[in-house]
Amino acid sequence: QVQLVESGGGLVQPGGSLRLSCAASGTFFSLYAMGWYRQAPGKQRELVAAITSGGSTNYADSVKGRFTISRDNAKKTVYLQMNSLKPEDTAVYYCKAERNIATTSYVYWGQGTQVTVSS
Repeated sequence: QVQLVESGGGLVQPGGSLRLSCAASGTFFSLYAMGWYRQAPGKQRELVAAITSGGSTNYADSVKGRFTISRDNAKKTVYLQMNSLKPEDTAVYYCKAERNIATTSYVYWGQGTQVTVSS
């Protein structure tokens, strides 16, 4: 069992920066692939960035060059550094942990943190 708690959201002006954190509890954090997703009002939840247990990363085209995902296995925490924020980045941001063992997928979500980009 893994519990995820996001923090770091808030109100920021266009062009500003925020760093989101996702703290995990439970064991074997280093074996989980971690991801940040977001959901804006009236839209489907979408992948923003992901990082594998080995440290490989991938990003949505809309955030490439602006956002950086990283993880600290010792602290059981994954981060999302968001720079050059735009109003269209406004959404609730969710952290996800996933691990596949044989034919079973273990997926856990955090409760989300609101990011609002507005002047």
